[in-house]
Amino acid sequence: MTSNRPTTLPLFGRRPACRLIAFPLGNRIGKIRDVAAKMLDKTSERHADYYRDQVTSALLKQFDTIGLSHQEQDAQLRAFWEKVRDEMIRQTYHPTIGSNPGGAA
Repeated sequence: MTSNRPTTLPLFGRRPACRLIAFPLGNRIGKIRDVAAKMLDKTSERHADYYRDQVTSALLKQFDTIGLSHQEQDAQLRAFWEKVRDEMIRQTYHPTIGSNPGGAA
């Protein structure tokens, strides 16, 4: 008994192109808070710059390992450092004494 079925199915004959989707650095809240706190602990601008370079180098190495494009690396780093800056502001913000934290108008 012979079959008229094709030997391969069209579904499996062609493989779609893969696209890497990295978890956005701007959403890694724990990492952002940790880096912001360490940046605030630095005693000089020079130490902060050195730490920033260390973090950036480590992240770029991770990106290269997973094969992220340079354009996407730049976008991820930009978003990450913007969030770190925002978190540093948040961590150093102290409302004035006597303000109403409940927000009642």
